[in-house]
Amino acid sequence: MVKVGSSSLTTAAGGIDDLRVDALVDVLGKLATQGREVVLVSSGAIAAGLAPLKLRRRPRDLATQQAAASVGQGLLIARYAAGLARHGLTVGQVLLTVDDVTRRKHYRNAYRTLRKLLDLGALPIVNENDTVATEEIRFGDNDRLAALVAALVQADLLVLLSDVDALYTGNPADPASQRVPLVSPDTDLSHISVGSVGSSGVGTGGMVTKVEAARIATGFGIPVVLTAAPLAAAALDGDDVGTLFHAAEHRPTARLFWLAHATSPRGRLHLDPGAVTAVVARRKSLLPAGITAVDGSFAAGDAVDLVDAGSGAPIARGLVNYDAVELPALLGRSTPELAASLGPGYEREVVHRDDLVLL
Repeated sequence: MVKVGSSSLTTAAGGIDDLRVDALVDVLGKLATQGREVVLVSSGAIAAGLAPLKLRRRPRDLATQQAAASVGQGLLIARYAAGLARHGLTVGQVLLTVDDVTRRKHYRNAYRTLRKLLDLGALPIVNENDTVATEEIRFGDNDRLAALVAALVQADLLVLLSDVDALYTGNPADPASQRVPLVSPDTDLSHISVGSVGSSGVGTGGMVTKVEAARIATGFGIPVVLTAAPLAAAALDGDDVGTLFHAAEHRPTARLFWLAHATSPRGRLHLDPGAVTAVVARRKSLLPAGITAVDGSFAAGDAVDLVDAGSGAPIARGLVNYDAVELPALLGRSTPELAASLGPGYEREVVHRDDLVLL
């Protein structure tokens, strides 16, 4: 699984850089013709559409971003298709929105599509559907999407390609900064400044989103290499380049991974201290008696965050068994009491432990 950002594919003016694209295509083509299954997550649609529309810089308003994506996506996929055809490969375009990886039914459908493309020998090229995206267009430059798709197809490796060749202890332009070659699951990165890396002006991502994407993927048992696009071949050959994020030893179930990383919570349930202890320490289901307040608008089956009422910090996420309008009347009451007064249908957990993941 390879993810490439806009700045690694385009010129500063916004047009597609043929030399950069050809270099990446040759790396991917070599892998695929050696029998590897390759999926590419490629940014660059908006950036590729700037020059044809005579736009000097990435627009800030949504409508112009969508127009640029509409023009640029066709140019981008055509360029990939032509390049990979030299290697005898067919490409398949897969455009996703956040909805496609946050709703379980859509998530499974995306998996089936990607799996069938790979089975048929095609190379899937995934991008966010910026042409119709709204809130999602500021999703983080496909980094999180790449981590989620890597988990979706159960990739053996995720390579994040950027305009920076590794994670550094500070700004890479500072001679005192040092490359971080290895990051283990328990490595503390709080002392590393990752907020001001990358200055091409054509992308939306940064080192923060890449480190977060690496955390998501490694949490599912997928190692991640972060490096610059010109070093893609070396990274895929296993050379000591970039930063290697080691995978977590224990992989969660696909369902719990989806719940933790691919859902958007529709509300918040505030828990008293006893309920926090029951959920976190004792791994129990959440009952109405331990909830002090309800926020949001959600239906039964939606994902909600469980938060510590004292600190306001999210402690878990789960699939709720009640609608938001039902819950306020149930708060603080035991399930036997609810069953006696409202019927046996109310003698159930608000969030069952099998539908709950600690954050």
